[in-house]
Amino acid sequence: MKDENQGPGTMEVGHAVLDAARTAIAALRETWPVSQVDAWADMVLGRNGRVVLTGMGKSGLVAQKIAATLASTGCPSFFLHPAEALHGDLGMVTSEDSVLALSNSGESEEVVRLLPSLLRMGIPLAAITSRSDSSLGQAATWTLTYRLPQGEGCPLDLAPMASTTLQLVWGDLLAATLMARRGFTSDLFALNHPAGSLGAKLLKVKSLMHETWPKVGPATTLTAALKAMTEGRLGMTSVMDGTSLLGVITDGDIRRALETAEREGRNPLALTAEQMMTRNPARIPEDAFALDAARDMEARKITFLMATREGVPSGVIHIHDLLASKVL
Repeated sequence: MKDENQGPGTMEVGHAVLDAARTAIAALRETWPVSQVDAWADMVLGRNGRVVLTGMGKSGLVAQKIAATLASTGCPSFFLHPAEALHGDLGMVTSEDSVLALSNSGESEEVVRLLPSLLRMGIPLAAITSRSDSSLGQAATWTLTYRLPQGEGCPLDLAPMASTTLQLVWGDLLAATLMARRGFTSDLFALNHPAGSLGAKLLKVKSLMHETWPKVGPATTLTAALKAMTEGRLGMTSVMDGTSLLGVITDGDIRRALETAEREGRNPLALTAEQMMTRNPARIPEDAFALDAARDMEARKITFLMATREGVPSGVIHIHDLLASKVL
């Protein structure tokens, strides 16, 4: 039996949090200023500097996340703590940078104290705040606001909840706009995430392949082919006629050729690359995803593929490369 002195139950509290965020996002969806966002994006894309995020407290934590999102999606960005900026770190901001400041009230002391310096330096300023009439809202050229029709959703209506959610949404909206305007691609995303599982799945063959690889001619002797394989350190050599790929030679190909030569009573040292090679080896376009190369290798039970550019050999991708980049 519920104690009459107890506060609202879990479901009631949870619904209040969710409803506060939902109604605020719904309101933003109907009112967000497309022209302002486009104008801000034009400014950012027209400059060579970075987007500097700043904010205090919970807004500062959201600002750090937005800075990370922008940086990972092709927009150079970093977080500047406003208190540290007031004590010298403002020197990190250059004339080519712009600032995006976050403050729910628009009156955070440390942020407001930064404004005269930013304006004096001529730094373009945008703001994410709930109050366009605040000190921050009035100082910014681009004031990106949100409303909280059902408050924060906090049981005490004190802790920032819906407001930080809306700040995050605004950050994602700005990042998505810049991605679309810049033509940011999955290839570029992968370059910014070389150690992540998302990046690994988006890597292309050409970013992992060996552009220099062992090559021999069709008349190359066994010993010369072995020398090329040893120096190439890929456990293989291609057999080329100019730019045309005739075949590949692996350790297995050599063993099989030696067994055949012994069985037929021929001198194994007289074997040529053309006699040992596997004809029509597996190929993959260099623009294919590395994940496709991994699937092909696993299906064929082989350890490498010849990469091609417009049908012409351009490199070799080895299973070790896929393992090292965490594609496998």
